[in-house]
Amino acid sequence: MVNLSDILTIMLYMFLIILIIILIILGIKLIRTLKKVDNVIEDVNDKMSKVNGVFNMIDRTTDFAAEISDKVIGTLSKFINVLTRKKKGKDKNEEEK
Repeated sequence: MVNLSDILTIMLYMFLIILIIILIILGIKLIRTLKKVDNVIEDVNDKMSKVNGVFNMIDRTTDFAAEISDKVIGTLSKFINVLTRKKKGKDKNEEEK
């Protein structure tokens, strides 16, 4: 007669073999998926490097526009300060007379 422990050992070995086969299949699928992801990342990097010049140009343009607006605002504020100082100066001179 066959022992119960022999049957359980045989079943355990069969389940382990099935588990190893499933893990090998999942590992192969994981490697394929990682290769596809790597290809997608490389493609995105290539496209970003092509578009990077446009972003640099936009950045330079916005920096230039900001610099011009700062100069214009600075000039206007100096002009307004000069106008207000002259008015204050005239008021003080009129009070002294």
